[in-house]
Amino acid sequence: MAFLLRKLAHGLLLILGVTLVSFLLMVYFGPDQTYNLLGKNATAAQIQEIHQQLGYDRAFTSRYIDYLHDLFTLQLGASNSNGEKVIDLLWRSLPITLALMLPGFIIGNLLGAGLGMLAAWHRNRRLDRLISGVSATGMSISFLIIVIVLQVLLCTPQGLNLFPARGWQVTDLPSYLYYVTVPTLSLVFITLGYNTRFFRAVFVEELGREHIRTVRAFGASPAQIMGRHVLKNSLPAVLTRVLFSIPLVIVTGSLVLETFFGIPGIGKVSFDATTNGDQPVLQAVVALTAVLFVVMQTLADLAYRLADPRVA
Repeated sequence: MAFLLRKLAHGLLLILGVTLVSFLLMVYFGPDQTYNLLGKNATAAQIQEIHQQLGYDRAFTSRYIDYLHDLFTLQLGASNSNGEKVIDLLWRSLPITLALMLPGFIIGNLLGAGLGMLAAWHRNRRLDRLISGVSATGMSISFLIIVIVLQVLLCTPQGLNLFPARGWQVTDLPSYLYYVTVPTLSLVFITLGYNTRFFRAVFVEELGREHIRTVRAFGASPAQIMGRHVLKNSLPAVLTRVLFSIPLVIVTGSLVLETFFGIPGIGKVSFDATTNGDQPVLQAVVALTAVLFVVMQTLADLAYRLADPRVA
């Protein structure tokens, strides 16, 4: 219980820290929205009125406390572009992002773990060199190149033309598979190299430990060694890696995929807000992303403790 309380307190302090930085960069020192709302010919009285509405004339501490209140109560304001409530916009786009990213995230990690096991078991042999070489090649290719090549090969008349190049008209499982296949392949291709290299390094380190050599000497099969001993003892590192990659995949991966495929998720919302200068949406996305990173770090610490109770 003391460990849990200590980690929760640490997570709360981190959230306060990242929200403070977010507030400073996006709100306090952020762009002045006065002339965006009033135009260039505003009178002094109009400027003073809008400053009062936006809180520009208030003290730093007061504005930051209100910012925290609005963030934790999800009172995120309205979009400057269309007047829609930011919270409604996020709730509508978040399920789309999760549905888009989840298959590729799961498949990429499972394939990476499987290939990492094969490479680790056959360390410094031909299969290991082959897997490591392919992984390094995949890591060197740009995400944009992979997306463009798969679009050309699978989504255009010049290629196989099997899937849509843009859009998200999902009503049932077949339509979902129709729209999600190419983005999923793109995500798997770009993450597989990194995942395989990471898992291989973790498993190779575990295979070199004394108790693994003892298990081998007693005649345990490769499946027993990798499943019961190596994978189990590697869980802390694996859980940490997986949990920490969730925010990166949701934010960075969705930004590229949703922009290229025209899918109305969090990434597309963030891209549109950036190009349109939609400050309320940007502030909400940046702040909530920072909070998500902290939450994932806290969960990773807790998962690490559950996987290895010796952690203090």
